[in-house]
Amino acid sequence: MTVTRTWRGGAAAIIAAALLASGCADDARPTATTSSGSNSSMFTNPVVRSDAPDPQAIRVGDTWYLFHTNSQGRNVPVLTSTDLVDWTEAGDALPRLPAWADAGKTWAPEVIELAPDRFVLYYTVAGRESGRQCVGRAVASAPQGPYSDDADGPLICQAELGGAIDASPFRDTDGSLWLLWKNDGNAIGVDTWLWSQRLADDGLTLVGEPTKLLKQTEPWEGTLIEGPFFHRQDGRLLLFFAANAYDRAEYAEGYAVCDSPTGPCVKATENPILTSNEVASGPGHASMVVKGGRTWLLYHAWPPGQEGSTDPGRQVWLDEVTWVDGKPVVKGPTGTAQSRP
Repeated sequence: MTVTRTWRGGAAAIIAAALLASGCADDARPTATTSSGSNSSMFTNPVVRSDAPDPQAIRVGDTWYLFHTNSQGRNVPVLTSTDLVDWTEAGDALPRLPAWADAGKTWAPEVIELAPDRFVLYYTVAGRESGRQCVGRAVASAPQGPYSDDADGPLICQAELGGAIDASPFRDTDGSLWLLWKNDGNAIGVDTWLWSQRLADDGLTLVGEPTKLLKQTEPWEGTLIEGPFFHRQDGRLLLFFAANAYDRAEYAEGYAVCDSPTGPCVKATENPILTSNEVASGPGHASMVVKGGRTWLLYHAWPPGQEGSTDPGRQVWLDEVTWVDGKPVVKGPTGTAQSRP
């Protein structure tokens, strides 16, 4: 989910147009947080204090690499960290877009490592021919890039369903590769479905047919669900997703339990599991990481009362997830000092 993802009437449309004209980002660079007081074992959210929507991170060796929606003229900004808390800019992971894509709306990038010298990036970008957002894929020999997309066209577009966005790769325990995404139905006033499809072993093409998993059905979800990702915990396959309007306090995170990557999936009755509070507004479009046996949720959120703004915009938050009877419990949004991962 990104700053210009959906088109809405009234003030929201004006905000979206203004953000697009400004390059979908504020002028502040992502900055690392400082520890709480002099205690280096603690940290305080947010961990990236400027606009860095749709964060996803992978670990390679001792380094974490965080990717997020376009900003500062960078198509896919990448940051690095050794502790998930203090982040340093590492440039543009996708410095050149393919010939079939237009710049300015490169959203929700996610990377998977397929071999020590092979990384595949899935990203949302403006498809010139379709006039809609589409999903592309690009390859690099190092996690920070540069990634290159040599395809003649998008991997997924679904223009008749509003476009395709928010692609998320997943390797299951049997070694199979899968891709999740959302059709951008709210862009044209139709249902938003979360889809899955098998990926070829090289991660560059899709195999078989796509499967519909979930759509918006619950009052808290508003008119859309988006930002999906899979996570296995103790053998169970969980599908996490965000829902509602990205620029409202009602935006939140939920999950479902799936029998397999092709479903069926059942939404949790305790949804949403991450909601706005006095320190963070509209938390969502998350990714999950595990470090030292602890599970953490990376997600973006607005400062309360500044939903839709670009300064500071959607900052990156990091909060722990505990598992109670197999169910995820997010300790957040947390504005007080907590122990580092």
